[in-house]
Amino acid sequence: MTTLVVAAHPDDEVLGCGATVARMAREGEDVVIAILGEGAMARVTERTEGDSPLVVSLKAQSRQAAELLGAKEVRHFGLPDNRFDTVPLLDVVRIVEGLLEELAPQAVYTHHGGDLNVDHQTVFRSVLTATRPLPGHGVSEVYAYEVNSSTEWAFQRLEPVFRPSLFVDVSETIDVKVRALQAYGDEVRPFPHPRSPEAVRAAAQRWGSAVGVGAAEAFEPIRIVR
Repeated sequence: MTTLVVAAHPDDEVLGCGATVARMAREGEDVVIAILGEGAMARVTERTEGDSPLVVSLKAQSRQAAELLGAKEVRHFGLPDNRFDTVPLLDVVRIVEGLLEELAPQAVYTHHGGDLNVDHQTVFRSVLTATRPLPGHGVSEVYAYEVNSSTEWAFQRLEPVFRPSLFVDVSETIDVKVRALQAYGDEVRPFPHPRSPEAVRAAAQRWGSAVGVGAAEAFEPIRIVR
């Protein structure tokens, strides 16, 4: 079985479902990570042709994180950071459609549509469009994950509100998630920032306590066909 994780930025894949990816990999599943955006270029005032040193560094860090998680591979597509809304939606959809055609995943994990970050919103809509249930379409499961410092910072004022009903026990892989997050170096923040290792672990423990396990990642099932 192949699972596709579609993320907007480097580290979103770890924050959203890193421990679940590690669990799936341990159980023998092939997980491919697609990172559609270049990363942190919204922090600079001028864009340059080709990959900047920052983008090169983020790509290397994402490969290290993917290796720690046990993902089969990670791919990058270089869309402009925090500017996905300036790209024709069809172009983003076509990226996802190409991945689906090549990989034929059974399940896709991606951003939640009510996130504060505009890139996350665009990715969610693009995945929904690309995975629309046409006859013969192979994707039978689509799940939305939360991303620390984006999903909760919408404060449930943006629709749709994140309403998880699938919880994956990641008690044995939460440490792997934290190590993979730390591979991102400057993207990690000190506590109490939501992207600190302590806050990431606390979020998993909070969801775990809600469902009776030591640590869990939460997902909102968007569509399941059985």
